[in-house]
Amino acid sequence: MPHANHDRRWLILGVLCIAVLLVVIDNTIINVALPTFSKDLHASNTSLQWIVDGYSLPFAGLLLAAGGLGDRVGRKRLILVGLFLFGAFSLFASFATNVSTLLVARALMGSSAAFIFPSTLATLTVVFTDDDERAKAFGFWGATAGLAVALGPIAGGELITHFWYGSIFLVNVPLCILAITAIALVVPESKSPERRRVDSVGLLLGTFGITALTLAIIEGPSWGWRTTSTLALFGVASALLAGFIRYELRREGPLLDVRVFRNRGFSAGAGAIATNFFCLFGFIFLVTQYFQLVRGYSALSAGVRTLPFAIVVAFCTPLSAFAALKFGAKKVVPAGLACFGGGLLWMCSIGVHDAYFGPVVGSMVVLALGFSLVNAPSTAAVMETLTPEQVGAGAAVNETTRELGGTLGVAIVGSVFASLFGPAARHLFAPFVHKGMTVAQLNLAQSSTQAAHVAASHFPVALRPELNAAINTAFMTGFHRACLVAAGVAFAVGIVAFFNLPGKKSSNS
Repeated sequence: MPHANHDRRWLILGVLCIAVLLVVIDNTIINVALPTFSKDLHASNTSLQWIVDGYSLPFAGLLLAAGGLGDRVGRKRLILVGLFLFGAFSLFASFATNVSTLLVARALMGSSAAFIFPSTLATLTVVFTDDDERAKAFGFWGATAGLAVALGPIAGGELITHFWYGSIFLVNVPLCILAITAIALVVPESKSPERRRVDSVGLLLGTFGITALTLAIIEGPSWGWRTTSTLALFGVASALLAGFIRYELRREGPLLDVRVFRNRGFSAGAGAIATNFFCLFGFIFLVTQYFQLVRGYSALSAGVRTLPFAIVVAFCTPLSAFAALKFGAKKVVPAGLACFGGGLLWMCSIGVHDAYFGPVVGSMVVLALGFSLVNAPSTAAVMETLTPEQVGAGAAVNETTRELGGTLGVAIVGSVFASLFGPAARHLFAPFVHKGMTVAQLNLAQSSTQAAHVAASHFPVALRPELNAAINTAFMTGFHRACLVAAGVAFAVGIVAFFNLPGKKSSNS
């Protein structure tokens, strides 16, 4: 790339952040619409998980291929194509009238997003040649991603309050036009000098392996964890992913050079990123439902109540890059994961009627601080281990761990919740079967919190307060257990990161 383009590097960063904001915000803008989907489209807990993961799963599955493709055909070109398709499929999603159509549209949007994200990070890695400037750029890039995650529920709540649920997708269209125009005018083209063929076998093994694993986790609560179907899916996922690793190790020019994971700094950084988004996406999936279905807030009010998280992320994420330069990722990232885990543990003590300005806001601020401390330093630790020829594929690995972490966060945290809520709701309503309630209505009532409250609304007025209180208690039990699981993961990975991430760079290096 000509050095003249480096004179515009900060402008390039700003323009690329528009694309990052657009892609990431769609991961979480959907969350405040979940109760609406449950009500209007009759979506179960499982369907709600798939509506969220239907975007993230193809996103994660195609990132590796997209990173390698950007290295070959040009990263700017791939971003522009991805943005065009993302806008087109967002338009399709905005007019979906049933769960099946919405899932197809979300999958197509996620597939398009995969061709945008890794090329933005790879371009920044090429444009910023100075290590300190690159770390700062990663900080602002990470702040954009974190801010988008936090702003999603607010934007979604505003749109759903004033328009129909399809507006949360339709808003992407003008933003795509803006991003396409800005990138076409400002961002330079870049490619890898190394030419490789597409690894179609690796792509198929990796994508289907991840899909099988996520399907097993999401469907486990409804199918039963020990049923033949669930165990068979876990077996298929294990075989496919093991085959993927073995194939990639033996292939020249692999889709994912799994040997890079032998680098302890790379593996620890990728693991920290995955864990950060595992905890975040799982938490947001449940907390937006907590605000609306338990606390009774509107979609907009629920979104606004995530604003403290967004403010802390926007302010602290760039600072975390400076902290990593001063103290080293070895100290900053584990501190962030410990902070995140502590915030999740605090969430385990929150009750149905606890004051928002107090324990709820306090725990969200701690969560946001933890998230901010992990994101940029981990990304820098991953990307600093790569050669110029590897930046596209390395950026794809970075984003694959991020998306896979988020996908599994919704799947696992959501499944922990569903495994507790479903049986509790069934136990609550079972005595009323054949006494005004059918078996089909019982099955529907245990499928989601929204469905349980709807079922309670059909009972005599005198019984409704007791039933709704029991439903909310069941929700909080599942919520607390899910947060406890996520906290355990954060603490465990934090310990691993402390012993494997690089320390502070010496001034002579």
